[in-house]
Amino acid sequence: MHLDAREDSDAVAAEAPHRGILHHVELQSLDLAVTGPAFDWLLGELGYEPFQEWPGGRSWRLGATYLVLAVAPGATPHDRRGAGLSHLAFHAGTRGDVDRLWEAAPEHHWRRLYADRHPYAGGGDHYAAFLENAERFKVELVAG
Repeated sequence: MHLDAREDSDAVAAEAPHRGILHHVELQSLDLAVTGPAFDWLLGELGYEPFQEWPGGRSWRLGATYLVLAVAPGATPHDRRGAGLSHLAFHAGTRGDVDRLWEAAPEHHWRRLYADRHPYAGGGDHYAAFLENAERFKVELVAG
């Protein structure tokens, strides 16, 4: 039996319901005691739940996606401006949600970035907050 393109697409989706969605991200930390609380607050605010914990790391999960924070085996600090990961961008809800997170961030070990251009540091039509933690991991919280 021959399937048309829509039926074929539906069959593929049924076999791989999460195809294309990010499965997980693993970040390497020099100090979980410093970086862990910052991510614990932020990810909790975004709806993530604690998922796993072990002596060298922990993770948080939202739906089928999870984020891991583990102790780095080497002693090289993260440099978001070098080759590699620059930042993580999260859907953060409404503009009000972005504003609330921006205001609360410093109390939870996040430094505000681009304050002079906030909330349009990403462009005139892009409402977002940019934050950085003590290990210089950068996140972008996007409205909408």
